[in-house]
Amino acid sequence: MVQENTDPFNALEAKTEAQKLSFAPIVFHTARTLRDLGILSALDKFGEQGLSAAEIAQQTGVSEYGVKVLLDMAISADIVLWRKPNYVLANLGFFLLHDGMTKANMDFTADVCYAAMMHLTEAIVEGKPAGLKELGNWETIYQGLSQLPAQAKQSWFEFDHFYSDRSFPVLLKEVFKNQPKTLVDIGGNTGKWAVQCCGHDSDVNVTIVDLPQQLEIAMKNAAEQGFAQRVHPFPANMLDKSQVLPQQADVWWMSQFLDCFSPMEILSILKRVKVQLRQGDVVYILELFWDAQKYPAASYSLNATSLYFTCLANGNSRFYRSEDFLEIVAEAGLVVETRTDNIGLGHTLLKLISQ
Repeated sequence: MVQENTDPFNALEAKTEAQKLSFAPIVFHTARTLRDLGILSALDKFGEQGLSAAEIAQQTGVSEYGVKVLLDMAISADIVLWRKPNYVLANLGFFLLHDGMTKANMDFTADVCYAAMMHLTEAIVEGKPAGLKELGNWETIYQGLSQLPAQAKQSWFEFDHFYSDRSFPVLLKEVFKNQPKTLVDIGGNTGKWAVQCCGHDSDVNVTIVDLPQQLEIAMKNAAEQGFAQRVHPFPANMLDKSQVLPQQADVWWMSQFLDCFSPMEILSILKRVKVQLRQGDVVYILELFWDAQKYPAASYSLNATSLYFTCLANGNSRFYRSEDFLEIVAEAGLVVETRTDNIGLGHTLLKLISQ
């Protein structure tokens, strides 16, 4: 977990890093273009031998000028190595090409976030998702998920599912150890969790609480999997403080949902859930906390994604520091019975009960 850090650079190193930051958008598009034009794949096939610019041009159909100008930048960015007269794929280039997390993050940044980030200053000043206008005319991105441009929609859902899906096996074992019969999934999105629950336990009934646009997708997915009779829609806007919730459930589930709200909105949601709890009912929250990660790259990715929330999602939410989040939980009158970190790709599962 991140507790504190120190300055890693001396003055000369800091100046060098500052130049890298100055040109970071150009390096990003260089890497993406190398991947998408097949140049990284061509180099990958020839391993330590590498290829000359002319050979790469012949294999990919990219002009020799294009190959050289891209790969010379890639040398400076440590994506490829120069072994005269050939270019050779470096470790960084290998992961750009083969790593699933890198692909999900890069496509999400390119197709969803990139143009919007030009409005980040405006978003910070106004407290609104000023960059969302680059994708559509909605107050929050959640209202427009089903209507996003095709490429942005694909990259958004691939990014979201990449991080959540890998946690399912561990989570199902925990949630169903006491054989709950009813589960309320607040913020059920496309219904993936509800479908997983129904496939895991033949007796459970799941109610998905979400915006009408999302419920339409979720119910379609549930029906396609044969669970239409056990998955039930509950249209709701959780930003509305007067919004009622389903009356009761053995388990209340919120996965990567509360990070979509400001602290005061989270408090309001948790208080409304608490009102519905009976003796023995349990609340599970699955979240990503940037300070609870095993590796610096994970914390880096989460803090970067927080600025997506700022600029695109709603202007006031983020991936939280765990201490800040737990203060909200306590203020809502809920108690953490167990906390499990490092599930899947860095998730934390909180099991809550009422005080």
